[in-house]
Amino acid sequence: MKKILSLLLGILLLNTVLADEGMLIPSLIKAFESDMKAKGMRLSAEDIYSVNSSSLKDAIFQFGGGCTAEVVSKKGLLLTNHHCGYSQIQSHSSLENNYIENGYWASNLDEELTNPGLTAMRIVRIENVTAQVLLGVTSDLQKSEIKANIENIIENATKGTHYTADVKAFNYGNEYYLMVKETFLDVRFVGTPPNSIGKFGGDTDNWVWPRHTGDFSVFRIYAGEDNKPAEYSSDNKPYSPLHHLPISMKNRKNGDFTMVYGFPGSTEQHVCSSYLEQIITEERPSRIRMRDLSLSVIDKAMKNSELIRIQYASKQARISNAWKKWIGQIDGLKRLDAVRLKRETEQEFTERAMSNDNWKQKYGETVSKMNALSDEFFKYEYQYAIGIEYFYVGPEYFKLIRSTNDLISNYAKYVGEGKIDEIKEKMLKTSEGFFKNYNQEIDMEILSLLTQEYFSKIDGAKSFTATSVIASKSVFTCQERFNQFIQKFNKKSAKKVLKDAGYNHYTKHYAEWIANVIPNYRSFSQSMDVLLKNYVAGKLEMFPDKKHWPDANSTLRITFGQLEGSSPADGKVYTEHTTLDGIIAKYNSGNPDFKIKPRMLELFEAKDYGGYAQDNELWVCFSGSNHTTGGNSGSPVLDADGYLMGLNFDRSWESTMSDYMFDPNRCRNIVVDIRYVLWVIDKYSNAGHLIEEMELKK
Repeated sequence: MKKILSLLLGILLLNTVLADEGMLIPSLIKAFESDMKAKGMRLSAEDIYSVNSSSLKDAIFQFGGGCTAEVVSKKGLLLTNHHCGYSQIQSHSSLENNYIENGYWASNLDEELTNPGLTAMRIVRIENVTAQVLLGVTSDLQKSEIKANIENIIENATKGTHYTADVKAFNYGNEYYLMVKETFLDVRFVGTPPNSIGKFGGDTDNWVWPRHTGDFSVFRIYAGEDNKPAEYSSDNKPYSPLHHLPISMKNRKNGDFTMVYGFPGSTEQHVCSSYLEQIITEERPSRIRMRDLSLSVIDKAMKNSELIRIQYASKQARISNAWKKWIGQIDGLKRLDAVRLKRETEQEFTERAMSNDNWKQKYGETVSKMNALSDEFFKYEYQYAIGIEYFYVGPEYFKLIRSTNDLISNYAKYVGEGKIDEIKEKMLKTSEGFFKNYNQEIDMEILSLLTQEYFSKIDGAKSFTATSVIASKSVFTCQERFNQFIQKFNKKSAKKVLKDAGYNHYTKHYAEWIANVIPNYRSFSQSMDVLLKNYVAGKLEMFPDKKHWPDANSTLRITFGQLEGSSPADGKVYTEHTTLDGIIAKYNSGNPDFKIKPRMLELFEAKDYGGYAQDNELWVCFSGSNHTTGGNSGSPVLDADGYLMGLNFDRSWESTMSDYMFDPNRCRNIVVDIRYVLWVIDKYSNAGHLIEEMELKK
């Protein structure tokens, strides 16, 4: 085992010296310092990541567990994307206070709004713990030993502190890293522009360049008296960060150095050709079709009712975001002929393996085994994906059933513990939140369409309960019926609910999916992961001169590139930035996705750009050649000095394929320029008091 670890470490160090793209682990950034400086960076590795002193990493936070945010003031002011904060914006909105439509800006700390359950987490340190995790381990089957080693590492890393920690596998278990974390529990909503800025372009422009979306929102981290994380209290104070990002007010130009620092979600660069082909031809098209059906119902209803627009704004955005991404992803992978390129890479791998007896024994059959496994068992991956779309993205009342199952299953226990009244009260609060944003007619139409689609893809035609019965009888589709059900819940209710049409439909088919699909899906995934671990080890060992980087896995990463446009297809040439002029041009097209408010027109006609313009233009967005993915939303895009240039919020449609295959010639990330953000806050929204907190660098 020591020899294996030494070999892996040597390969890792060799490859980090040579690599200049991908998603890099911050604790290893010293190995890339010279490459980054060659591209124009003026920072040191210690400026970017340090354990012993404050550094850029201390200003970077994971927002709500899924996006990235950054601290931009000494008072814990936090910037992230509008779409990252959209659930909070929606939850605070009503017909009387429609912050989605009109925006919101707290004029002082007392007006900043609380968000139960919202967190902001920073990384304290990252440490390679591969040797400790694999101590005493000689086989991948020794999962209990690996688990025990990880638990011991975490205990030692957090003992005597308020920190938490995770140990994450990288490169399918070829390496392990410890992430020590500090998680703040009181994150308050400070402000947002209206949808006409924060979602300008809507579905028309989503994943598209040129882009003009002011995709930002503002929050603030609060802490206890000791500046440590604390549950919400009116006594909490704005957090004093170890580092905050200065704001770059400098002019930009094509070719400027850019660095993205954030928490990218997941990439799958190593999947085999058979798997990728079935993603392109089967899995993605079927998921797109299911979301087509849901969106056809939601979009129509939102056009006809302001209340429904408020209720379904966040839901529609979540469904449509992946829907459009997948459409572009398929197109990009086909244009690149990605399956053919995969097969060529696999052939090269196998030929290299067969050239050496040792490699032949370890890696000679790896590629053929991966493709054979995918050919035979991908159907379970497909069925898993379709189940996710139906049970977790589809009809909403399914979610309420899942929330209620704890009470149904554990009623006797809660009675015995004297907690039943507390649990009932909790469920009534759940009811209030759920039905505030629920429309039965919409949900039943989605149920009807998706149920037919689901069974046509999973089991073929089946008979199922009519939606009219579920709508009129089920306790889970009507707030009055549900509240009565909870208030009167007793030991007989658990049996009575089995006769509920809506409950019966969900539990019956969900149980079938769990029993028939999940075990096979897990078996397929685990078997493939073992082969992928071997495949990645082979790449590292047999191709030491090629560039290697670990797939994204929601851990803190760095990617560097430059501010630049692209030419993604014949006859298409995109410049590197857009301006306010483009917003007005789109508005004049008459497309409802390009609506703006009179205030925007007034400022444009007066050319009132304050100190935020460059050469008499107000930049809105720019594109860069940084490798990003989901989770990078809200990530800071930093200049050569580590100053904030803008907020990453999207990729071009041609770039969505980069989750599987990155093409530096066409893949571009999309950024809202920080100067436009400040202009919207200051000139458009008259919230200049927030700008006064920031450190502007000219």
